[in-house]
Amino acid sequence: MQVAVMGFGTVGSGVVELILKNKKSIQERSGQNSLDIKHILDIRDFSSHQLADLFTKDFNDILNDKDVQIVVETMGGLNPAFEFVSKSLEAGKSVVTSNKELVAAKGYELLELAKKNNVNFLFEASVGGGIPIIRPINQCLAANEFLEVAGILNGTTNFILTKMIDEGMDFDEALKIAQANGYAERDPSADILGHDAARKICILASLCFGKHVYPDEVETEGITNIAKEDVEYAKAWGGVIKLIGRSKKQSSGKISATVGPCLIKNGCQLASVTDVFNAILVRGDAVGDAVFYGRGAGKFPTASAVVADVIDCAKHTERRKLIGWEPAENDYVINPLEQSSALYVRADASDYNAVAEKVKASFDGAQILNYDNENKNEIAFVTPLMNEKDAREKIDSLNLEVKNILRVLDY
Repeated sequence: MQVAVMGFGTVGSGVVELILKNKKSIQERSGQNSLDIKHILDIRDFSSHQLADLFTKDFNDILNDKDVQIVVETMGGLNPAFEFVSKSLEAGKSVVTSNKELVAAKGYELLELAKKNNVNFLFEASVGGGIPIIRPINQCLAANEFLEVAGILNGTTNFILTKMIDEGMDFDEALKIAQANGYAERDPSADILGHDAARKICILASLCFGKHVYPDEVETEGITNIAKEDVEYAKAWGGVIKLIGRSKKQSSGKISATVGPCLIKNGCQLASVTDVFNAILVRGDAVGDAVFYGRGAGKFPTASAVVADVIDCAKHTERRKLIGWEPAENDYVINPLEQSSALYVRADASDYNAVAEKVKASFDGAQILNYDNENKNEIAFVTPLMNEKDAREKIDSLNLEVKNILRVLDY
């Protein structure tokens, strides 16, 4: 069986190296007499590479090669990835991808194309890198009605927040270290603004709840507004701040979908996840909470998930893997203000005692937060659990100069 790899960057080169390194065991697990790389597509010059004879700059070399039955897409982005993947599926070739942007935006269309052409479209590596999550949701936990899926879905932001929590750094300093270590790109906006995590929660929500969720339906906030003061108040409260992607099924059958920094208590399963590690919590009616933990990115962790999908495709050359969801539905994703939430608030308070009394009067059971060396000209508090729209209206009525509002989660 012949395989083509499109994109020879970090992940693509890892896929090629892993297939060559573990060729015998991969071939045995695939159930094929042979499993070889036939083409590598990349627009750059690899004429001096030891695999130079495999490289091509023309996608048609892959598309028109009837011996190629599996195509691996690791180029990233939507264009030309969507075109190349669509044409590969239409030509009767199974496709494996690590491209979260592609799956989040075009997953339903591509799954339908795969179904129409009796081939597979698999994307384990699109969420969580080397962490097994797509297959467990689709297979191992299939007996459950899913209630919620949430997690730390971006290693860059988790590394930055870990530096702020453990070493007292401010955001800008921690970001520079992340870039120096290669965890953050020169342009880190996709990570620090929450877009990367939003794409991943779209894929997880679509899979868990059965209808396609698009990134523009996800309320998305990054970590650029997190200050050292927020980190210290979170510690005083007994927790940490993490960027959480979250989707929850409502009693109406609709779902919520959000990405944003949240307060979570020390001792909960997501609070202890540090550095570049990811963790994904799946809540089912039968299994309760199941947490999947590991490296969410990196050359070989991600390549591991890609090659596992290649093996799966090789095993299912005459039949499809049953994976997919229904098309998007209008008003399926609710406004998060409609659900209940406790909120953390930090605001200016020139008259601390007066503002504290107003907060307690407005929110029965509000928790005022304090820590050593805090700025006495500001106040921080956590509201009780209540309808979020009502809570935010009450906060507005206090006429505070609000510096930050974060959701408080209970896991």
